[in-house]
Amino acid sequence: MILTTTETVPGYTATVVGIVYGNTVRSKNIGKDIMSGLKSIVGGELEAYTEMLTEARLEAINRMENAAKKMGADAVVNVRFTTSQTAPGAAELLAYGTAVTLAPVT
Repeated sequence: MILTTTETVPGYTATVVGIVYGNTVRSKNIGKDIMSGLKSIVGGELEAYTEMLTEARLEAINRMENAAKKMGADAVVNVRFTTSQTAPGAAELLAYGTAVTLAPVT
């Protein structure tokens, strides 16, 4: 499965199958949340939250890719991400794009 942020895949023509997305909502445990709160007072990277968002991004991509496979797609173009806070200490990460089938340019 090809995933790209571009509109096209070089060397191929694309036929749109549909819109696909994958999302997940994540939070950290209370211990890491307290430590991140203390870290935010003195400044610096909140590593627990960086890790949380990295894991969430990977899961959202995986879910989007699985949705595209179920539709019979070969690729997802125009991949984008969005993040929102759903509750204190919890964030949703959404990956979305356009599922396409590919044919080599002849």
